[in-house]
Amino acid sequence: MTMFDTFLDRLGRRLANHLEEEASGYEPFTPSDPETLRASLQPCDVLLVEGNQHISSAIKYLTQSTWSHAALYVGDALGAPPDGSEPRTLIEADLGIGVHAVPLSRYRSYNTRICRPVGLTPTDQRKVIDFAVSRLGQQYDLRNIIDLARYLLPNPPVPTRWRRKMLALGSGEPTRAICSTLIAEAFQSVRYPVLPRVERFEIKRLGMSDYARWEILHIRHHSLFAPRDFDLSPYFRVVKPTVESGFDYKQLNWSHEASDEGPIGKGRSVEDRREAARALDTLEP
Repeated sequence: MTMFDTFLDRLGRRLANHLEEEASGYEPFTPSDPETLRASLQPCDVLLVEGNQHISSAIKYLTQSTWSHAALYVGDALGAPPDGSEPRTLIEADLGIGVHAVPLSRYRSYNTRICRPVGLTPTDQRKVIDFAVSRLGQQYDLRNIIDLARYLLPNPPVPTRWRRKMLALGSGEPTRAICSTLIAEAFQSVRYPVLPRVERFEIKRLGMSDYARWEILHIRHHSLFAPRDFDLSPYFRVVKPTVESGFDYKQLNWSHEASDEGPIGKGRSVEDRREAARALDTLEP
């Protein structure tokens, strides 16, 4: 490694550390409960995360989505940790670390979404997991400063049609920083579609309807995938743990105090809010 390469490596590491820092002011609407998630997740599920790191802001803007990170659930594929700690059941790619495994509790304070591949066979399920496991320990070459600098501005002035390409800049090399590329590669290894490019055309044949529509799916390059693509994909089903566990709205415990937010609660004391709540109760049928 030359002196210039060493300089780029150090500079890249500093940029990566900055981008991985958490931004202040993040408050999840429905933070994830690890036990509820664990009861709902199945191997090969994709867990989308609304991150609050500096790089998350750029990814959210460029993809016009709330999801900035994705991890693959591999169940007990990695076995129990020898030190007795929480099992590592998610495999993900982090900018400053590379590909590694983490426990579900890592995302207990974030908004998450489960996306499940529909109809994936047990054999291909095993292959997808094996693909991800084989990438554990893969590191990123942080010397490509261009790959990192694109995320420094939270809202870069990029035309909509170029935003996805900006995510893919340089990602054909081992500098990939977007977590979804690893997962897209894993599913593409068994030719399971995420968001393929669809070519449609009509052919007129004897004995068939006047025009029969034919479709050919073209695999997109893995660098063009973003976390939200698993949410948008028609081949992945959104799974909501609360609903899956048997949701009954009749069992909810509602507060009878007026909200301290909005026009009713703004600037009012606790006693004033309670009086407003009692007034609202009288209006209930």
